[in-house]
Amino acid sequence: MADRSETGAVYAAACVQGVALVTFPAASTIFTSPSYYGLSSTAYGGMFLPQAVTAIASSLFGTSLSRSLGIKRVFLLGLLANLLSMCLLLLSQMAMSNTPVAYAILLMATASLGIGFGLTVPSLNTFVAAFFPRGVDRAVLMLNALLGLGTVLAPVFVAIFVGLGYWAGLPLVVAVSLVVLVLFSSRLPLQAVLSGASTARQGGIPHRFWVFAAFALLYGMVETMNGNWASLYMVNDLGATTTLAALALTAFWGMVTVGRVLFALIERSFPEQRTFHLLPFVAALAMALIAALPGGSPALGIVAFGLAGLGCSALLPLTIGFGQQELVAIAASAAGFLIAFYQMGYGIAAFGVGPLERFTGLDLQQIYGLVAIVALGMGVLSFVVAPRRAAEPAAQAAELGGQRS
Repeated sequence: MADRSETGAVYAAACVQGVALVTFPAASTIFTSPSYYGLSSTAYGGMFLPQAVTAIASSLFGTSLSRSLGIKRVFLLGLLANLLSMCLLLLSQMAMSNTPVAYAILLMATASLGIGFGLTVPSLNTFVAAFFPRGVDRAVLMLNALLGLGTVLAPVFVAIFVGLGYWAGLPLVVAVSLVVLVLFSSRLPLQAVLSGASTARQGGIPHRFWVFAAFALLYGMVETMNGNWASLYMVNDLGATTTLAALALTAFWGMVTVGRVLFALIERSFPEQRTFHLLPFVAALAMALIAALPGGSPALGIVAFGLAGLGCSALLPLTIGFGQQELVAIAASAAGFLIAFYQMGYGIAAFGVGPLERFTGLDLQQIYGLVAIVALGMGVLSFVVAPRRAAEPAAQAAELGGQRS
């Protein structure tokens, strides 16, 4: 059992990682504004490709690195990669007048962020699963709620710093927070040993893993359409101001966080499987509403993106939690592998919008309609990932607990 310092470091790292992860999407209007970087939609989307590639690679190899270096060192390396990303983002401002140079620096920054995310997040999930073995699902939900809190803070900070005329204050704040976190965490033991540390080398990857992986990939696409494109959609299609666009992104990530906390609190009366089956259809409804919004309706956009956040809220942490419990043969690798597929979905949605607009003539509103179909597919798949019968033991346990009390 970890002490409070270790738990505090892990939870603080989740929050800081959330801020770092959304720093780039939160500043989407800065990157596409002619007054700053002047990137096209395709160039903006392409900026996230290195992040997806490096996040996938680091997630897949993170378990091997943990065995050779130790999970604490991998965790610290992830934090340092995030720090490098923020430093490169700050550096890119000096080259804004030279777009190719600035873009190259931004690509290196997102690549570093991908490494940081791919090493840090699986480590955090491994830590909480080891720290709270009797309540893994709830612990993972709460961890991701704090990660979500960080994602909420990023657009808020961007709006504040843009209002102050110094948008780069956000990466500066994140960089300072990471330095403090690295110095604090380096003094802690931060050890975690999970059963099932052997990977596919012993028994191969279980067939059921691919069902979880497909769900994680689809989820990555749905989440990214909101997290990376909401601000641009609000400004370009709904005529919102930069402040309202930031508010829509805050509404999305805010409801992601609220949902994670809510469903962690009500898990006894509303089992995780029911949550898992319900939320994809909520996300599909939200995507359909976003696709149907008339121009000049930013207030409705904020509400719709908030609903999308609720629909996305608990899906990724529950996928990881279910995977770590069911895929015992690769339990230590499950979080990293699933995050790798989540990042594949992230890369598809982050980069794919620009080419879709350019080569098919679809606009962003129509693309949101397509993503509603993806969310419906995710809903169907949720019954394969977490069959109804799996909810029975949890419900019975809750009833027994109520009788005993």
